[in-house]
Amino acid sequence: MDMTVSRVDLAFRNDVLRCFEQETHAIPARWLYDRAGSELFEQITQLPEYYPTRTETSLLERYCGEVAEMAGSGRAVIEFGSGSSTKTPHLLRATKPAAYVPIDISGDFLADSAAQLQEQFPNLPIYPLEADFMRRIDLPDQVSSSPKLGFFPGSTIGNMIARTSVDLLRFMRETLGEGAQLLIGFDRIKDIDVLIAAYDDSAGVTAEFSLNLLHRINRELDGNIAVDQFRHIAEWNDIYARIEIYLEAQTDVEFSIDGSAFSIAKGQRIHIENSHKYGLRDARLMLRAGGWSPVREWSDEKDYFSLILVEAHPYKNAP
Repeated sequence: MDMTVSRVDLAFRNDVLRCFEQETHAIPARWLYDRAGSELFEQITQLPEYYPTRTETSLLERYCGEVAEMAGSGRAVIEFGSGSSTKTPHLLRATKPAAYVPIDISGDFLADSAAQLQEQFPNLPIYPLEADFMRRIDLPDQVSSSPKLGFFPGSTIGNMIARTSVDLLRFMRETLGEGAQLLIGFDRIKDIDVLIAAYDDSAGVTAEFSLNLLHRINRELDGNIAVDQFRHIAEWNDIYARIEIYLEAQTDVEFSIDGSAFSIAKGQRIHIENSHKYGLRDARLMLRAGGWSPVREWSDEKDYFSLILVEAHPYKNAP
């Protein structure tokens, strides 16, 4: 476990230093989710403006029975980026799995969530795994021979550009193995006002979540960034069909990180997150590019969100 933590910390340091060494500043969105960030995100999911969690949860409540019929019994459920696992009980109750493996990059938060879930399912073997799921993962030996059902809710895949999303889907396929299934959530394109409100709420919780990244840099990388000199910005980019999240400097800011000096001019931005939205066919094309064959798709009445069940069929050289 210590080796995994050290590897994650080193990757965080490298990504942050690379961000400020380059002319255009960007930090991968996965670093938003330390313990404090994960707790703030859970608050975001309860906000009235944040429709994705409510909509996806409703879909899970309504359709997990159908997922269970298609997946069959005895699979090990593997959840990528499990967070608080608040949606997971719907799937576990319906599928009655042989085991559950939550995977998350935030070890403390993962342990707490797994313990709470164990109370709800005392007879279910749970094997929490602290890891960065953006690469192939060696699953616990206890589930190595079990058929797998991956779970990737929340449209988290929307945080990545298309190339990275396809790479992730391929890594998931390698992790779960041929014949595995994956239940994945996709947020759909909709009215821009609805989208902006979801990522820039009136209570300012999303802003606090974004700014926590700078606090994390200060805490973990010996930084001295003046966090109050930055503001959270959410914008819709129609060309790329995504919400873009930035931290913008409100004045010239000088700071150091891990002994290295940096500066950002007033008005410069740090790009910290994308949230891509998908048309009716976009998600299926991406899934096929990642090695997954769509089996069934479910959506809500407003077409705000969709759940797609896919399967890792053998690769073919021709149609």
